[in-house]
Amino acid sequence: MTVITDRKAFDKAATPILVTDAKRLPRLLDKLTAMQRRWVEGAGFEGKPHTHCTVPGPKGEIELVLAGIRDGADPWALAHLPMKLPAGRYALGKGAVSLADDKAAFGWALGSYQYTRYKKARRKPADLQLADTARVAGAIGLAEAVKLVRDLVNTPAEDMGPAELSDVVREQADLFGAEFDEWVGDELLAQNFPAIHAVGRAATRPPRLLELNWGNPKHPRLAIVGKGVCFDTGGLDIKGAEGMRLMKKDMGGAAHAIALARLVMQRKLPYRLQLLVPAVENSIAGNAYRPGDVVRTRKGLTVEIGNTDAEGRVILCDALAYAVEEKPRLVIDFATLTGAARVALGPELPALFVNDDKLAAKLLAASEAVEDPVWRMPLWRNYRRFFESEVADFNNAGKGGFAGAIVGALFLDWFVPESTPWAHFDTFAWNDAARPGRPAGGDAMGLRAALAALE
Repeated sequence: MTVITDRKAFDKAATPILVTDAKRLPRLLDKLTAMQRRWVEGAGFEGKPHTHCTVPGPKGEIELVLAGIRDGADPWALAHLPMKLPAGRYALGKGAVSLADDKAAFGWALGSYQYTRYKKARRKPADLQLADTARVAGAIGLAEAVKLVRDLVNTPAEDMGPAELSDVVREQADLFGAEFDEWVGDELLAQNFPAIHAVGRAATRPPRLLELNWGNPKHPRLAIVGKGVCFDTGGLDIKGAEGMRLMKKDMGGAAHAIALARLVMQRKLPYRLQLLVPAVENSIAGNAYRPGDVVRTRKGLTVEIGNTDAEGRVILCDALAYAVEEKPRLVIDFATLTGAARVALGPELPALFVNDDKLAAKLLAASEAVEDPVWRMPLWRNYRRFFESEVADFNNAGKGGFAGAIVGALFLDWFVPESTPWAHFDTFAWNDAARPGRPAGGDAMGLRAALAALE
């Protein structure tokens, strides 16, 4: 742990970090010695966000650190420091800008993140010691949930298949005293989850539906659903090599759902929680589902397969239909559902679809409050005409190539009653470029916004 909260382990000689912004830097410099001021000015430090300056002491040691931040509300304020400062112990000093301990803890913890399953850590991150408060503990717990998303998404499909995803959900259930169940392979047919089975049946690793239940039955029921396509070849409508390269991340929705469920349980939020993860590989074999096949769903609706690469919505529809049978107060799903959402909004903005304006307002307000951006897009039901089929109730792939993200959300919309508040996050779950605290690779996008709204 790179954030130290055990007071018994505190180091009185920890190097102070003085936080500032460009506007208040002159005020901070006035408090330094003449020699320290000359050093900072000579180093060209201007207090810009995500910059820092180490100031040496008389023996050449680091006497203090000046850290430039945007403002005291930035959750990533110190995220640039753990891997840039020399290994050692640091503590917040009296800078020119007030930075809350929980913001410092969150940014520092995620700025220390390294994915080390197959490769040694580049270096040991620096440590930050902070008072052990409820807010700091909450920030560390939130950072650990984000790290869980990153680790799951970054792990290649060979080591993160449906069975391994099952192990992760079972581990969370054991950790928080929840109930765990799963249906594997042909059990899905016996229990009326035919769409999940159809997508995953061609893989050597059988498809599964994972379920976790937790909390007081008297509390409002919350269903969280995550798309768990552990690898997506595209099926018989096979992807090209470039399109397949990152498909280990196609279970990013499941990673988000598991992390959100973990946070609900960890924080003992007053919900009766149901977590559902349909976990499959969309593979190619003689028994793969085909373009033109008609798949029955748990709801009883039939779906003509217009494209086997639109598989995420096919597995999610069974899970959503199952979730709403218990009449939840709220349904939230996460899915790396469409490339069209990335075309529309780029890699940093998850597309948010909500069938209830009050719920949408809460999610958007929470998103802004915690600086976890999402962008609401319309459930434009006029576009249901794109799903027309001559042989089934509807097609799984919209015709004409229009409004791909909306079409994907509208498919799911068929399986959630209008009376049930529902939010769908079409998230990329991946950083295409590194930023402070957010290295390239798997990442949580929309997770913190969803948690803040639930709280």
